[in-house]
Amino acid sequence: MAEYIINKKETIEVDGVCYRRLCIKTHIITDKDTIVDVAEKYAKPLLEENDVLFITEKIVGCCQGRAIPLSEIKPRRLAVFLSKFVLKTPYGIGLAMPETMEMALREVGTAKILFAAIISAFGKILGKRGWFYKIAGEKARAIDGPCDCTIAPYNEYVSLAPLNPDDVAAEVSKAVGCEVLITDINDLGGNILGSSNKNIDNELYVKILKDNPLGQSSEQTPMGIIRKC
Repeated sequence: MAEYIINKKETIEVDGVCYRRLCIKTHIITDKDTIVDVAEKYAKPLLEENDVLFITEKIVGCCQGRAIPLSEIKPRRLAVFLSKFVLKTPYGIGLAMPETMEMALREVGTAKILFAAIISAFGKILGKRGWFYKIAGEKARAIDGPCDCTIAPYNEYVSLAPLNPDDVAAEVSKAVGCEVLITDINDLGGNILGSSNKNIDNELYVKILKDNPLGQSSEQTPMGIIRKC
């Protein structure tokens, strides 16, 4: 049955406008599912006019078979070495483990990751952070590894960025009848990876979702609705 829940805070005010963030509960999504079917089943019955549906990139990647078991990833020595220099945070493992760094090398390319690492090292000397991902790009930024808060079986998987997120957003939009965003949001910040409308103000929606209202653990809310109050 379609239902929404509130994980953190239902409303947020951005630029003087109040928005509700309604998180949608689903079953545990796997590569046996399609994101269009999931959105039609859980989100479409709840949507109202002018709503915007946002979907975490992890669920899209899972549907595309881009959640990889740790047991299937054999990190090379370079991945082990580079992962030691990645800042570890309580909000996600990122590339701070050999398996996720190995997938970054495969996804982005060894030369680009090495160049990003060198520039990042210079940035740290200058007291600047974030240069690594500016060079490595969104494919690297969106890679995430398991953490204690991740629901099984994905607590033993590496999640990769979804393929063709704009196309996915457009396909889901056509099925459910509203604008759709594919998001990469965590407690440190966020990005809009894909949108069904190129004219959508991505910066606005990052602000609306900046406190990461979705939940990937027992909440089982990998998508949600943005609705003006």
